[in-house]
Amino acid sequence: MSLPNFITICRLLLVPAVVYLIVTGQPLVAFWLFVVAGISDAVDGFIAKRFKAETELGAYLDPLADKALLVSIYVSLGIFGEMPIWLVFLVVSRDVFIIVAVMLSWMLARPVAMAPLMISKANTAGQILLAAVVLADLGFGLHMRDLREWLVLLVAGLTVLSAAAYLVEWLRHMAMGEGPGTPDKP
Repeated sequence: MSLPNFITICRLLLVPAVVYLIVTGQPLVAFWLFVVAGISDAVDGFIAKRFKAETELGAYLDPLADKALLVSIYVSLGIFGEMPIWLVFLVVSRDVFIIVAVMLSWMLARPVAMAPLMISKANTAGQILLAAVVLADLGFGLHMRDLREWLVLLVAGLTVLSAAAYLVEWLRHMAMGEGPGTPDKP
C-alpha cells in the first residue's frame, strides 16, 4: 500500500463522518473535516506525482473518494433543505449518467478512456466551492444566502455543460470505427 493510497482511503473514511456531522447539526465540524479532506487530496496527489508513487488503484480510488464526499454532502444538505433538491438530483444524475455510459461502453466491448474534461474540472471546482460555502455559512453563521444562490446557478450550469460535453465525447467514441476494446484517446 502506497502512502498516497493510504491517504486517499483515509479521505474515503471521512465521508460517513462528514455525513454524520451534517445530519446531527454540526456543520462547523463538517466544514473543517471537508477542509481536511481537500488538503489530503492535494497532499496525496503531490506525493504520488513527486515521488512517482502513482498506482492504478490510486487512479480509481482518488476520484471515487472525491465523488463520494461531494455526492454525500450534496445529498445530506439537500435532505435538510440547505441545498436545492433539484440541484442535488442534477449533480447525482450527471454522475450516474457517466457511470452508466462507461459501463455500457465496456459491455459493448468499446471501453472508453477516462480522462476529465476541462469543463468537468470547472464543474468539480464549482461543486467544491458551493459545498464549502454552504458548510461555512451554516457553521459560522455568515448569512451568505445571495452567494449561495449565485453558486447554485453556477454549479447547475456547469453540471449541465459537463454532462453535455461527456455525452458528445461518449457518442463520438461509440461511433468511431476503432476495434473492440480499444480505448479512445482523450
